[in-house]
Amino acid sequence: MPRDLSPTVYLLCSRRNGTLYTGVTSDLVQRIHQHREGLIPGFTLEYGVKRLVWFEQHATMELAIQREKRIKKWNRAWKLELIEKDNPDWNDLAEDLGFPPLG
Repeated sequence: MPRDLSPTVYLLCSRRNGTLYTGVTSDLVQRIHQHREGLIPGFTLEYGVKRLVWFEQHATMELAIQREKRIKKWNRAWKLELIEKDNPDWNDLAEDLGFPPLG
């Protein structure tokens, strides 16, 4: 799997139009692995939120954290619009990073 250590804001979902989660990381591949394997206790594990449907890379962690905080305050409709702008079929973008399809 390719390693990309860029600061990244990401959106996960449980299924199309399902539960959403907004996060930030400096290592997207590692974080997706953690979510998929249930290694991060809390919201994503409890609600089965594993499908990567949107992400955005930033020059610095500070900028990524600012963006994450803004998106977390958005209403659901805006988040859905953000996802569907570039990923209208809600494909699991983690597959493009080398992860197998979710079952």
